[in-house]
Amino acid sequence: MTETTKNPLTPVLRITFPDDDRLGHGKMELLEHIRETGSISAAGRAMDMSYRRAWMLVAEMNRMFKAQVVESQRGGQKGGGAVLTPFGEELLARFRGMEKTVRASLADDLAWLQANCNLQHESRG
Repeated sequence: MTETTKNPLTPVLRITFPDDDRLGHGKMELLEHIRETGSISAAGRAMDMSYRRAWMLVAEMNRMFKAQVVESQRGGQKGGGAVLTPFGEELLARFRGMEKTVRASLADDLAWLQANCNLQHESRG
């Protein structure tokens, strides 16, 4: 197996909104971790991110859309928690679908780029 086969080229989808808000793979990964853990802090830890940073990203996503993306409850006797709303689930599914569409649409061009990558480029002076 060649080095380029092991590490194929990967397009990265990032959507920039008119007010410079951005939606990309990092926020989607955070949503996936929130869904898995039921916790913003645990999701942040899974990504080596502080709770504050994770909370700020969730707040940003909730502000970006008409509908809430994540609902959270403050800690208490039973502890806090967080869940994706139905809109959040759809946002995540649609974004992952857009990523698949981008990869499929660019597959031939990426294969051409991959075939023409110079594996020795780091050794050039």
